[in-house]
This record gives sequence, C-alpha cells and structure tokens, in this order.
Amino acid sequence: MTATGPRNGPGTGKDSGTGADAAPGARAVDVATLGESMVAFRPSRPGRLADVPSFERGIGGAESNAACVLAAAGHSARWVSRVGADGFGDHLVETIGSWGVDVDAVRRDPDRPTGVYFRTAGDRATDAHEVAYYRAGSAASAMSARTVDTAALRACRVLHLSGITAALSGDCLELLRELTAPGPGRPLVSFDVNFRPALWPDADGPRVLLELARRADVVFVGDDEARAAWGLRGGRAVREALPEPGTVVVKQGAGGATAFERNAEWAVATEDADGTATHVAAPHVDVVAHVGAGDAFAAGFLSATLRGLPVRDRLRHGHLAAAAALTVPGDLAPPPARDLADRLAALDDAAWGRLRLGPGWTRTARRAEEEVRTP
Repeated sequence: MTATGPRNGPGTGKDSGTGADAAPGARAVDVATLGESMVAFRPSRPGRLADVPSFERGIGGAESNAACVLAAAGHSARWVSRVGADGFGDHLVETIGSWGVDVDAVRRDPDRPTGVYFRTAGDRATDAHEVAYYRAGSAASAMSARTVDTAALRACRVLHLSGITAALSGDCLELLRELTAPGPGRPLVSFDVNFRPALWPDADGPRVLLELARRADVVFVGDDEARAAWGLRGGRAVREALPEPGTVVVKQGAGGATAFERNAEWAVATEDADGTATHVAAPHVDVVAHVGAGDAFAAGFLSATLRGLPVRDRLRHGHLAAAAALTVPGDLAPPPARDLADRLAALDDAAWGRLRLGPGWTRTARRAEEEVRTP
C-alpha cells in the first residue's frame, strides 16, 4: 500500500520504529487502551460479499470502541496504537479523536499498512455473515514495548486491554505480558478476553488468554467464549478458573451478566463484594446488529467503576451502553447521557424488567422510562 498520509502533526507521531519520539511525562487519564483498529466497510445492502456492489466506510476496534464510549460518557480516555502512514490511518486517528479520545500517542508506520475489513449485513453473532479481514502484516501487528509509548499507557487509572492484541504477533503478546506484570504503580488492569479462534491458528490461544486474564484486576468474558476457549460451563466455573482478579464479569448475552467480586482496593464495599455473585438481567433490546456490544458493555461497566458505583449499577450501566451499540448498524454508538443512564440504572427490579429499548432509544428513553415506572 502506498504511504499517502501525513507522518507528523497532532496525534500522528513521527515514527522511527523505536518509539523514541514519545513525549515524556504523559498526561494522566482515566482510561488508557491499547489495540488495533481497522477501517470497516459495511455493505450497502444485504447479500454475499461477492454480490454487494458498494460499502460504507466506518471503523472497528475493540479497544478504541471502548475508549470512544468512555470519552462520550465524560471520562478522559486515551487510545495507543500504530497505524499506517496512509489515508486509512488518517481516517482512524481523526475519527477516534473526534469522539474526544486522546490519540497523541498513536504512532505512524511508514512501511506497514492500516488494517481493513469487509463484512456482510448478516448477524455476526451467528454463521449468517461473512467477514473478510486484511490485517496480516499491519502496522498494529508491529506493536511492542519498543514501538509504542508505554509511559502513555501507564499514565491512567485504568488500563483496558483485550485478547485480540495478544493474537496479532509475538511482539504484541510480549507487550501485553509486560503491561500486565505485577509491580509498583501499575494501574488497574481491565482485560476483555475477546476470544477469536480465527486469530489463533495453533492451540496456544486459550492458554495464553487464561494466563493474561489471571494477571488482570477486572476480566470480561462471554459464557460462550469460556466454553469455546476453556471448556468451562457456567459463571462459577469461570470464577474458579480465574481466582486472582478482583472482579470477573461473565456475560450471557440476552440472559444478562454476572459479576463475581471480592474485596479489593477497587471493589465497592457492599455485601456483594465478598466473593458472591451478582446477576443483572439484560433489558429487552430490539437488536439491529451485535457488533461492538461487548466493547460498549465493558466501557459502561468501567465508567460506573470509575465513579464508585455499586456492582449492580455497574452491570446495569454496562447493559445500557451495550444496548446503545445493539440498536445501530455500526460498531460504535454514543452511550445514553449520564443523567439518563443513572435514572434507568436506579429503576426498581420490576421496572428494569419492563424496560424495552429500540433504535433511537438514547434520545427517546425518557418516555420509555415513564412507561416502565407505571405498573
């Protein structure tokens, strides 16, 4: 790919391949994230990739998705990565920055391209879809402790990582091991397992993901992922396999999510924080597309964690952020305004159970809120 984008300027970081240009003393933020983002092409109409005549450009990336949602929710957020010195890299940096995310530590690679992918309009949560990735040899796959600004990653209250990064290359895996290693001054480490079998051609993926998850403070994993990666069934089995993290959140899709939490520095001192489980049902959602919902859930949960909310409310804020993503066709959706999310999270159990959210609900949910408060 021809390098067409700028190699200098705000948020583009002149790249020497060593990360030596990183600014010392990075500004501290609430959340820092690390990971690959790609330009995503969504089809203009349903059908096979072979038949779709045109595509609409967007972006996709688990960690940048979370950073964008957190920034939109009022937190200071930073995304650290590498992109190509090309137009697609420009688009990623500019788009993610437009959400209010700090992109100053993103590095440009003059020799490797920005990753892209194409998908059909089918449901990515089932087999009724096609996704074609063009990410091999991407700029992000060259991330390492030498080529990214690790000081910018550590200057935060929460460092959010995912298992996707570990699968990109050996250097990326070693970088995650370095960032999750225990040591003085380490921020709270959040880890979204994000098991993608196609990214792990050998049998090492499940073992590596378990290793990284056990080094984290907060872990997010779907029950389907836990079965596929580790052969574990049920939240209790997942918690037993992950005894070290202070918080383990097992997501059950439309069935809700369960948080297993023990007393820790970041655990809210409630009766739920002694190792018992807290389950919160998901609201009824008229789903448009499943893409980005898991990233938004993690962002909503972390937002509430940063605010010191109790575990039930953290799970509800996760569900609400996920519902915003579920009701749009792309990977990203602004979360509900904080005051609205707080009011919905405070509903009694009966009213929460009656909540139904569809496209546009973040703008019209006041009416839905009034309806569910009425028995």
